[in-house]
Amino acid sequence: MLRRIGSVAYEIVLPPQLGNLHNVFHVSQLRKYVPDLSHVMEVDDILVKEDLTIDVRPVRVLNVQTKMLRGKDIRTVKVLRDEATQEMTWEFEEVMKKEYPYLFGKYVNFRGQKFF
Repeated sequence: MLRRIGSVAYEIVLPPQLGNLHNVFHVSQLRKYVPDLSHVMEVDDILVKEDLTIDVRPVRVLNVQTKMLRGKDIRTVKVLRDEATQEMTWEFEEVMKKEYPYLFGKYVNFRGQKFF
C-alpha cells in the first residue's frame, strides 16, 4: 500500500503484469493481510487488455433446454464459465455456437443422448 487517498480510498502497488490497471481502490475492495514468511504468492497469468477487460472463454456446455417464448422455441445452454469458482450461466444456444463452436463438437448428456 503506497498511501491513503481521502477517507475511503488507497493507492496500492500492483505487479508489472497489471501495470495498466488503475491502482486506486475503495476500502470495500481491500482486505487486511497478515504477513507470513511461509506465504508465497503466485501470480496467475491474466492478460488485461487496454480497455481493462479480460478474455474469459467458457469451459464446456453442461445442459441444454428449450423454452417456449411467444410461440417460438428458444434453446439455451448452461455453460460452465470457470471451473475454480463453478460459475455457470444460461446462454442462447445460437449465440454460443457462433462465438464458441468448439463447445459443440460431440456433446453428450449424462443419459447418453446427443444434443447437437
